[in-house]
Amino acid sequence: MKRKFIIVSLVTLLISSRAFAIDAQFSNAKWEGNHIPQGQQCLKFGGVNPSTPELLITNIPKNTNALSFEYSDRDYKKMDNGGHGIIRLALPTSTNKIVVPQVPGHSFELPDNFTMTSPHLSPAWDKAGAYMPPCSGGKGHAYYVTIKAMQDNKTIASTVLELGKY
Repeated sequence: MKRKFIIVSLVTLLISSRAFAIDAQFSNAKWEGNHIPQGQQCLKFGGVNPSTPELLITNIPKNTNALSFEYSDRDYKKMDNGGHGIIRLALPTSTNKIVVPQVPGHSFELPDNFTMTSPHLSPAWDKAGAYMPPCSGGKGHAYYVTIKAMQDNKTIASTVLELGKY
């Protein structure tokens, strides 16, 4: 009896956790998740108008009123967990799918409906801004973005999208 309860509980947990998952994918073919596209690295290493990738976010839970984007370098502790900047996009609560526009790197000027939660953490390394593009100098660091569906300041769903290595 106890074993059956545990199995039923695990299945319920898996089904209910999927109900709160959001999906993210690149909406521009130059981003493919394995390598950072040429020119999309920081200015220090030759970036040309670098920006966040345009994304298609789907399966956004009901009552989400913002999406948070935490840009990170998995291989450099200081710049992991949002160290490359955290920005937020306000949404109407009825949104279940959206194409998220690019946000320029090395700038505090953000597109409409975006706000900066935290600037990138290494302004002395390269130019300051809300988002620092990949900036490891081509050492093969892995970059990713954690995307969170927010209801006010509470995370109600999240996903991680690999940006690629640089």
